[in-house]
Amino acid sequence: MSSIRTHRRLLSVAVCCVALGAGVSAIATAGAATSTAGKAVTPGRAGQAGKVRAGGLRRLARAVQGSAVVRTKTGFATVTFERGKVDSVSGQRLTLTEGTAKAAYKTVTVSVPANAVVRDDRRRAALSDVKPGQRVLVLAAPKRTYVIARTP
Repeated sequence: MSSIRTHRRLLSVAVCCVALGAGVSAIATAGAATSTAGKAVTPGRAGQAGKVRAGGLRRLARAVQGSAVVRTKTGFATVTFERGKVDSVSGQRLTLTEGTAKAAYKTVTVSVPANAVVRDDRRRAALSDVKPGQRVLVLAAPKRTYVIARTP
């Protein structure tokens, strides 16, 4: 738990970077589809811009795999994540089907380092406690890997 608190800032920066990228992408896509040249922005239209940004963040909640480059005190670091359903756990290898509860994307095998922080239904656990069928998020930060599992 203390290592999660220690890296909370890095995790929040990574999540914000991914969210910002998704929001910018959604806004750019919406801007490319419509033109507002020569139109006055009214207070009602300003509210619509907020809906576009919120829509981008909702799309991010469905993200199943990604990476972000974040600035650290010593330079830059890459943070990656994988999300899906556990197929099997063998030693330090976790095989999961990336996707949402309703749709599968692809099957990947992730090597989890021995010092990874594993949480199973909000409790500290070992990687061997993670069972097939559970939903899992694997977040690989520069200094630590986090495996967050939950039973659907």
